[in-house]
Amino acid sequence: MTRTEIEITAELIRDLLRDQHPDLADQPLKLGALGWDNQLWRLGDDLAVRLPWATESADELLRKEHAWLPGLAPHLPLPVPVPQRLGEPSERFPRPWIITTWVPGEPADRAPVTRAEETADSLAAFLTALHRPAPDGVPAGRGRGVPLADLADGFAEGLAKAVELELIPDPDAVRAVWDDAVAAPAWTGPALWLHGDLHPANVLTSNGTLCGVIDFGDMCAGDPACDLAAPWTLLPDGFTDHFHDAYLPGVDPATRRRARGWAAMRALGGILIGHAGDHGRPGGKSTWGPPAHATLRRLVASARP
Repeated sequence: MTRTEIEITAELIRDLLRDQHPDLADQPLKLGALGWDNQLWRLGDDLAVRLPWATESADELLRKEHAWLPGLAPHLPLPVPVPQRLGEPSERFPRPWIITTWVPGEPADRAPVTRAEETADSLAAFLTALHRPAPDGVPAGRGRGVPLADLADGFAEGLAKAVELELIPDPDAVRAVWDDAVAAPAWTGPALWLHGDLHPANVLTSNGTLCGVIDFGDMCAGDPACDLAAPWTLLPDGFTDHFHDAYLPGVDPATRRRARGWAAMRALGGILIGHAGDHGRPGGKSTWGPPAHATLRRLVASARP
């Protein structure tokens, strides 16, 4: 992570709003979350300000959301943070920033799904609506929606690190899930719109079920298996088949296999980030560990006879 040298405060944001969006400058401000790429501040009751703070790529991701998400949002059955205004780099803050709608709810890494059947239906409806052929010119993702073989080195490094830290009880079983996913036939359909980063911290819940999806910075076009890892990472045990039955036009066997590989890779990342959080290391998030461990357990258990 590469954090911006400028401290982001309510006073700074207030000054930015006065400079570029003065009609919003007097709204109440409250820090909402410190994300991987951006800080999120709630603005009044209905808006949020997102400012890059921890990665160099955040600028490009925010501009991508501002350009593409407003056209997708009306077709989606769950609330998403729709960009409303763009803040341009200035002497006060040399990076772009955006104002979006505020989506209420609690991230699923902190408030897991408990109403599993309803959530499986909601998740399937959301991805059914999102997974439409993308137009030409859609920006590429950061290693999302691509053939899994392109990511083999990263998976091997992550697994080796998790094994070294003694975080994986059965690494051979995890590797078998990955190897089967890589061996599955490739996606031959059109490049579909993808969220690209559907892990528990980017899905909001209320009363045990989905109430919103956030952080579309990795939206791109490609193989839907990337997003179809979500039932493994979000749903309680035993509900992936319910999701597959509800998702349209259906999930073919090869795509299911690739989705399991995406889920395994995402879980490894979550386990390592969770471990870093447990030990107070930069970039660590303790809440990411438990759902990631649960994901690997589900994947391994489902592969056994």
